[in-house]
Amino acid sequence: MPELPGCAADGETYQAALQNVEVIMQEWIETVQELGRIVPQPKGRLMFS
Repeated sequence: MPELPGCAADGETYQAALQNVEVIMQEWIETVQELGRIVPQPKGRLMFS
C-alpha cells in the first residue's frame, strides 16, 4: 500500500492477498488513529510497471 507507509500484505493466491490487504489496511488505519496520527487521504489510482 504505497499511501500507507509500512502497510503490506501477501497471500498464497491473488484472492487471498486481496482479502489480507483489506484486513491489514483496516488494522493500519485503526492503529494510526489510536496513536493520534493522521491517516493520509487517498491520492487516486497509482500505476506501477
